[in-house]
Amino acid sequence: MPTYDFHCMNCKETFTVKMTVKDMERAKLTCPKCGSENVKKRISQFNAITSKK
Repeated sequence: MPTYDFHCMNCKETFTVKMTVKDMERAKLTCPKCGSENVKKRISQFNAITSKK
């Protein structure tokens, strides 16, 4: 399941949320520290595991 990084524009807290892509499309996120809905998605790293051929 993918993880997404967010940044709260009110309290400047950065937090990570684990959810499916489908849930991400309709999610209304709030900051876990201050409860604000003024959050922005951050660009984050990811890993991909592939088979060797």
